[in-house]
Amino acid sequence: MSKKTLNSKNLEALGAECLAELLLEVSIGSAAIKRRLRLEISHNLGPLELAREVRKRLASLRKSKSFVGWRRRKALVKDLSMQNDMITKKIAVQDPIIAFELLWEFMDLAPSVYSRVDDNCVEVDQVFRNALMQFGDIGPHVELDQSLLTAKILDSLINNDFGVFDGLIGLLAPTLGSEGLCLLKEKVLDYSQTSSKRGSKEHAALEFLRDLRSERLSYQRNYQDELVRVCLQEIARAQGEIDEYISYYSEEDLVRPYIAEKIAKILLAANRAEDALTILNGTNHGEQIHGNVEWDMLYIACLTALGRFYDAQDHRRRRFEQTLTPVFLRDYLNGLPDFEDIEAEEAAKKQVQKYENVHNALSFFLDWPDLAAAAHLIKSRATELSGEFEEMFALAADTLQEKHPLASIVLRRTIIEKILKDRNFSRYTIVANHLMDCVALDLDIVDYGSLEPHQSYFLRLRKEYQLKGPQWDRVD
Repeated sequence: MSKKTLNSKNLEALGAECLAELLLEVSIGSAAIKRRLRLEISHNLGPLELAREVRKRLASLRKSKSFVGWRRRKALVKDLSMQNDMITKKIAVQDPIIAFELLWEFMDLAPSVYSRVDDNCVEVDQVFRNALMQFGDIGPHVELDQSLLTAKILDSLINNDFGVFDGLIGLLAPTLGSEGLCLLKEKVLDYSQTSSKRGSKEHAALEFLRDLRSERLSYQRNYQDELVRVCLQEIARAQGEIDEYISYYSEEDLVRPYIAEKIAKILLAANRAEDALTILNGTNHGEQIHGNVEWDMLYIACLTALGRFYDAQDHRRRRFEQTLTPVFLRDYLNGLPDFEDIEAEEAAKKQVQKYENVHNALSFFLDWPDLAAAAHLIKSRATELSGEFEEMFALAADTLQEKHPLASIVLRRTIIEKILKDRNFSRYTIVANHLMDCVALDLDIVDYGSLEPHQSYFLRLRKEYQLKGPQWDRVD
């Protein structure tokens, strides 16, 4: 490796004095770099000094009112992540008590941050989700007054705007211990008897409308009841009381697939596969479970745990035939004796070639993968292909073009004709590019079979859609 390469070893060779000067030079005009350098210097002085710097930055972020658009979002996420790392990776190592307090302050910052960013900001969600998970790592190293801790937990969950504290009880269960969980349960039950009052204030106009429609009290009561139910469930689960956990669901809840799936996972983990299967079998199949791979995999896991191998195999086979999901076929084949799996795979692929939905069939062959089978499907059922699947077709065309050029041309033509039929003039450059790809692929094709050769195909398009101009002449 060259001695000029930018790596830690070569930089260390410059010496501390030179590196310090370079860092000062680089930091000019960059608030983010200056902030990071100050934090590192503070860390060198001890956890208390670093904690003081982190608190100052959190306070500054909390006071800020400016909107953060997509251009500034990356910088905000980086800043938040840096503060979280200082708390969880540096301060926590030396002083977990201070880190625990700071982590809570960091989570309390969430509402003010969310109020300033675009909706559905996944990156910000991930920062706070990662921070929340650290409670489970830091908590066991901290000795806290159980009464104060349980009060803090309940208060955070009552004022849980944006759901940033979802799952907090489970994460802090090891910290609370048996005594703490019982104390938290008492506080939750006491809260359930109080008048409904959310900690966070709603917009005055919304409050007025709710009062006007006599809905406000009902809304608050429903919110409180749901919060109490969730808290009691999490406590029961942390205590290992699975049946109590299930009891908080209504009969209507238990027939919903996503709830049944959640319960079944817990039961299966507790070696209660029979009960898990009963829950899954009681699911309302009128709700969407078709294509829910996770639900089916859990169902199969229950059958397997009960030693019902052939039932599990039958379920895999049937679900593959219904959905063409590769994992079902792969697991089914893995359960067959040698040589039988080869015959079964070929038989399955023949079924896929005749599958009613040609786009699902194509997706299967691309995912499996079997490019030769995908090419055969494309050429034999070209008239069934829809340009609505442009993204999939474009990727598949690129994948197939080297060994299956004719299939690649068919997919590109499907995209081309959809754009032309829609008269989407702004996307005619895409049409021209696909046509140029077809020109290149045409050189490798000896026989078009029943398909129209490229030259006559292009001339027909020019006439039918009146394609005139330099870009079309370039294709010619």
